[in-house]
Amino acid sequence: MPEFAGFRGGLATGVGSWPGSDPREAAATIVGELGELPHLVELPARGAGADLIGRASALLVDLRFDTTPRGYRLASRPGAVSRRARDLLRTDLDALEEAWENAGLTGRGRMVKVQAAGPLTLAAQVELTGGHRVLTDSGAMRDLSESLAEGLAHHVDEVRKRLGAHVVLQLDEPSLTAVLDGSLRGVSVLNTVRALPEPEAGAVLDTVITAQAVPVLVHSCAEPPALRLLRRTAAAALGVELSTIGTGQLDELGETLEAGKYLVLGVVPAVAPGTPVTWRGLAEPGVRLIDRLGFDRRMLAQRVAVSPACGMAGASLEWGRKALRLANEVARAYAEEPEQLSFG
Repeated sequence: MPEFAGFRGGLATGVGSWPGSDPREAAATIVGELGELPHLVELPARGAGADLIGRASALLVDLRFDTTPRGYRLASRPGAVSRRARDLLRTDLDALEEAWENAGLTGRGRMVKVQAAGPLTLAAQVELTGGHRVLTDSGAMRDLSESLAEGLAHHVDEVRKRLGAHVVLQLDEPSLTAVLDGSLRGVSVLNTVRALPEPEAGAVLDTVITAQAVPVLVHSCAEPPALRLLRRTAAAALGVELSTIGTGQLDELGETLEAGKYLVLGVVPAVAPGTPVTWRGLAEPGVRLIDRLGFDRRMLAQRVAVSPACGMAGASLEWGRKALRLANEVARAYAEEPEQLSFG
């Protein structure tokens, strides 16, 4: 797998989506608050083509989406949704490039992260023309994953050239657990969606991952996270929401770190909590997790990065900014003094 250029534990980053609809404001905030690993944000508040699934229509090669009352479906020819998705993505890239230049980062070999829906989530959420999920047709799923793999390689290359940066690609797989356990609904009670076996699901993911010339992070906020499958993929890093890790996932998580993969822990609430939080209170569960796994706390500085729990489209802008500051404070504690952290 490609190496992370400059990646280490003790970094803070975002997950993907962000509140509001102003791409320039969003890009300036992200670059300003997440200087070591900023990301190209998604702004779902702008409507069709701006959300996680809709944006994929701007990335696919020779495939495109149309809308239905339930979401998106494959379309036979380019339409308004595909054009809008491409226009929005171009606008977002322009905004990020502007913020990058204003921060004096161009050509300095810094890191940046871009996100896209992973192939399994796309296959689960996008419909065929007949209304069935792409997931129900192995041929269509193969075409979709190959198209995504090629499109993402082009996208990553464009971002690299524009910013002069090392790019990290994040594949978002919020539907992964539902794909594996067969809990997705079909178009009727007589048309069920079968559970996808782990080897088959892993092969689909690796079709996209191994086609990339940059390190890939697979993020899933599903509960429980499918750590056994993700550990066996070619991904260089896994991103999970800390609160979804239970006793049953500890062995897999430990084996993931032992295998040399990086971990991005979602420790900051994605929306403002009902009670005040501090960086110390947010840092504690991650420290206790590493202790419970039996690792030296230096693992936090070596292989564990920090993020909000999930995408932040549902948050206020005020909380979004505060959440990024909290993520930075937790990451700094992990990087600088993990062995000195103590909790009452």
